[in-house]
Order: sequence, then C-alpha cells, then structure tokens
Amino acid sequence: MESEQVVLHASDINRILSRMAHEILEKHRGSKGLVLIGIRTGGVYLADRLAARIKAIDGTDIPRGDLDITLYRDDWTRISHQPVVQRTELPFSLDAKQVILVDDVLFTGRTVRAAMDALIDFGRPDRIELAVLVDRGHRELPIQANYVGKHIETIHNNTVNVYLSEHAGRDEVTITG
Repeated sequence: MESEQVVLHASDINRILSRMAHEILEKHRGSKGLVLIGIRTGGVYLADRLAARIKAIDGTDIPRGDLDITLYRDDWTRISHQPVVQRTELPFSLDAKQVILVDDVLFTGRTVRAAMDALIDFGRPDRIELAVLVDRGHRELPIQANYVGKHIETIHNNTVNVYLSEHAGRDEVTITG
C-alpha cells in the first residue's frame, strides 16, 4: 500500500508564493516588461496567484497567459492516441518581453522544454525564466528553475501531487510512494 505524506500545507504555499513574487520583483527591479505564462494545468493557477501577489506588492497588473503544451511533448503518443488539447491564451505579443513560465512541479525538464518550444511559435521574448512551486530533482534535460518555492528530495518512482483549491478544492502538496 502506498503512503501519502503532506509536505506543504496551504499556509506554506501562500508564504512561498509571496516570497517568489518578491524575488521576481527584486530581480527585475519592478514589473516593467514582465509577463507570466502558466503551463496548463497547475501552472495556470499558480501564475494567477503570483500575478495577484505582484499586483498587491507593486500595484501593477502583469499580463497573463496560459499555455497548452500537449502537442509539443515528446511523449504525447505514449500518453494517449487522442490527446486532450486545451486552449493556449496569449493575448499579447511575446516579442521583447521578459517571460516567466510558471509550473507546479519541475521533474525531468521535459515539460519545460516543450513549453519553450511552444512559446517560440508565438514570438521571440528577450528572456524566458522559470518559476516552479516544487523542484523534485531527477532532471533528464539541463533545465533549472530561476524561482523555486521548495526543493523536495524524492526517489524517482515517488509521485509529487500538487492540489490547488481552484481545481482540487484544497491547497496541499503531497508525496506518494
């Protein structure tokens, strides 16, 4: 029987996202030229939350977009012969922008690689950075996050579950395995 261990509670997630918003603003010396793009699905909710925190700190509405990477994945044929493609919404130009991709978990790096491939089809940003709630290691590609909420040591066959209230009705991060 697999056990599930809670590693982050709602209060931890809130504190982490506030810290990450401050880090982003500090590194960029404000929000000018920044856009936040959430990778579907968990990254979309986290990008919304980061944008709200940045607005509370800086008073600026940062442009927000959502990115579906289904057809850019290198394993989509293994996942399903009929993948479910969701909407990509980028209601602004990426040209000359400082893009911060947002995702819930960084694991092998393949999702981020697919997201970068997708982004380039929509424009040429000046810079692409990565913000993740959880970095669990075990990279297969040379990709690292610029902003990390929490580094969590896992073994390869563990599963990191990110539950967010917008989708799951609660805020919690667990490890199963």
